[in-house]
Amino acid sequence: MQKPLLIEIGVEELPAIPLLKTLTSIEKSWADILKEYALESEFKFLYTPRRLVLLHANIATKQEESIVELFGPPLPIAFKEGEPTQATLSFASKCGVKVEELEHTLKGGKEILHYKKIIEGRLLVDLLQEMLSKWLGSMSFGKMMRWGSSSEEFIRPLRWLQVRLGDDVVPLSLYGVESSNLTYVHRMIDFEPRVVISINDYHDILKEGAVILNPKDRKALIEQQFDAIEAQHNILIERDEALLDEVVAITEYPTALMGSFDERFLELPPEVIITSMKEHQRYFALFQAGHLSNQFIVVSNAKTSDFSKVIAGNERVLKPRLADGMFFYYNDLRRGLSTNGLEKIQFMDGLGSLKDKIEREANIAIRLLHIYDEMLQKDTRKQSVELAKLLNRAVFLSKADLMSEMVYEFTELQGLMGHYYAKAMGEDSLVCDAIKEQYMPIGDGTALPSSIFCAIVSISIKLDTIIGLFSVGKIPTGSKDPYALRRAVNGIIRMVVHFDLPFHLNDIIDMLKEGYAPFDTHALKTFILERVNKLSLVNPSLINAVLASGEMDINKLFKKINALDTIVAQEDFNERFSTFKRVANISKDIRLDSPLPIDTTLFAHEAEVKLYNHYIQITSKTYSSYHEELEALFGLKETLDRYFDEVMVNVEDEAIKINRLHTVASVYKSFKNIADIKEISI
Repeated sequence: MQKPLLIEIGVEELPAIPLLKTLTSIEKSWADILKEYALESEFKFLYTPRRLVLLHANIATKQEESIVELFGPPLPIAFKEGEPTQATLSFASKCGVKVEELEHTLKGGKEILHYKKIIEGRLLVDLLQEMLSKWLGSMSFGKMMRWGSSSEEFIRPLRWLQVRLGDDVVPLSLYGVESSNLTYVHRMIDFEPRVVISINDYHDILKEGAVILNPKDRKALIEQQFDAIEAQHNILIERDEALLDEVVAITEYPTALMGSFDERFLELPPEVIITSMKEHQRYFALFQAGHLSNQFIVVSNAKTSDFSKVIAGNERVLKPRLADGMFFYYNDLRRGLSTNGLEKIQFMDGLGSLKDKIEREANIAIRLLHIYDEMLQKDTRKQSVELAKLLNRAVFLSKADLMSEMVYEFTELQGLMGHYYAKAMGEDSLVCDAIKEQYMPIGDGTALPSSIFCAIVSISIKLDTIIGLFSVGKIPTGSKDPYALRRAVNGIIRMVVHFDLPFHLNDIIDMLKEGYAPFDTHALKTFILERVNKLSLVNPSLINAVLASGEMDINKLFKKINALDTIVAQEDFNERFSTFKRVANISKDIRLDSPLPIDTTLFAHEAEVKLYNHYIQITSKTYSSYHEELEALFGLKETLDRYFDEVMVNVEDEAIKINRLHTVASVYKSFKNIADIKEISI
């Protein structure tokens, strides 16, 4: 038999962020528990700030009976001279029966002891106490609470509990709260509990009581209200998805309202206003004609016909926040950017202070300038001497805003405020942009720096962090990466590829390692190359083939991988590939790192001459891309096929044999300059 099941756990207001972080695991945990108890069924997990709800349209009211079979020792071992051995006694004990209750069966051609028992399924009502205790106990929100005399912990105190199977209340207790047929509606409708006669009645009661149970419905309602406000006022709401999820989590009956603040606060950088509204008040910023407006959206949880007091209250609360921001901003402008004090802020044990860090970063930036000087001059139209001064200045000021009052209040604005303060001080626009973009990219798919100059500053900062942490033994292991070094490497790779920057790992690490304590440079190179594997969304064997070429320039690695991937994707590749797989097999014992002299006077077949001439013609050209070069090399297929049809490579004459091996190996070696074809598997 199946019946609907309603589980409602009423709590004091849940904090939005911890709840949102655990939503997926909360739902998965209940699914796992259903599987564990052999009661799997479809369900919905819904929530409001004051309740966690599980809804099953139908669930079995009883577990199905199950059969357990246990197999014991073979009969010759089970009995000796007609008496049960210790093995039999142990097996009977394991089965919980007497020896005479054991049966015999054939398994694997042998007669063995066997016991089969039928386990009666348990009633769902008898299991729910245990299942729900496990479910609540599995929820990890970080900080937990105890209340009253209870020793149990939860994110917030439980206030009511409703467990209904069909229309019946299932008697159980969680954290000292007894299950009943009561629920609560929106506080602005009624503080008293409502009697729920049936599960269907439950939905009607919540609807009439201004509680929208499904978070998707609350989100859809907010977005409809946003659309209406934008159309009515010809204004654009900044729809921050994370903030939207948060207001959905803290409202039971959301209403989007528009408030305003004094225009004088628009003197502040827009990010300061937006951050203050978002972080402190959960307000949405508004834009008009592309500029930040002195208006905002607040999503209220009130249920009333007059929202004027709600709007006025939110405007009143926002004013001192913005006034504080204005005070910090102008104080910081008067002081200007200064690194004084950074020497007192420790970066990491063994790596000194932040002042020490920016000095190392500046050294890296100047060294990278020597590599990218020509590209930078072309990009910025500035000379080397000026570029060196600007790079040094950008790195020197990059962390200066950490000493500002604004960043002390809003740490997430570090770098951005430095940009505004540097701009106000009349710093070069390259310096200002580099300060703002110093941490870009902050993750996969996020924005990259706007120029090569800014990218070099960002690469310098990331390289110092990566090399520095390796030098003090802070190396990521397994899935643990507390200092986000993998993300830093990903960022460097993305910038190098995007701006087409030469980035030879051996040269750069060898050039920079002297500024740090001795460390395992091979481990660092391996760590970086592992990220190439993760960022290249192609057949892994193609990546291995390119890595086997010995290429250590990150930019060239990606160009080669992409070129090879394009070739492999062609319809006729399998047919072409078989020929070159043969080339690799024939060349497997030839040392490619030594000269491969070919004596044309030893050619005895026209096919040898044609292959040699075709090969020389291809390898003597200069190609605009690796793809073009690979296409040319794969164009040797017909010539090679004829060669293999007409020429025996392993002949008795040693000189001719070596000459022919060198001819084939030369083709293989030219391929291996881009990728080792024997590593490709398709």
